[in-house]
Amino acid sequence: MQDKIEREVLIEAPVARVWDLVTVPGWWINDGDPSVITRQRDGDFDVVEHPKYGKYPVRLEKSEPPRYAAFRWASEFAGKEPVEGNSTLIEFTLTERDGGTVLRVVESGFASLGVAEDARAKAIEGNTDGWAQQLKVIAALAVG
Repeated sequence: MQDKIEREVLIEAPVARVWDLVTVPGWWINDGDPSVITRQRDGDFDVVEHPKYGKYPVRLEKSEPPRYAAFRWASEFAGKEPVEGNSTLIEFTLTERDGGTVLRVVESGFASLGVAEDARAKAIEGNTDGWAQQLKVIAALAVG
């Protein structure tokens, strides 16, 4: 069983610019249009709401500016607080290269999701496609 998704992209923008974008909780829940998302703070979580996908509490797990940030979310359990058995960890690592930034994303924890095997496979497939799309979006926002 695949437990993680790994992707990276070279963005023609400085690390500071990319950092400002990837540290916005739930930026990846947007189909490429950040204007449709609303956010509110609820205790330890930022609740990100998308009109199509629902509400997602997102918790910042760790931040080491401007190189590493990790968030936890329950992508298969809209509206639920991310806890063991319902959430994955998303890690963003930024590395400067040739005046630009390599953005690496790793989403892990799929093997421990408390869902049926077919639902787990669907989550991995959907998020794999989603990260390919979202990395294009973040690259366009960073250079735009």
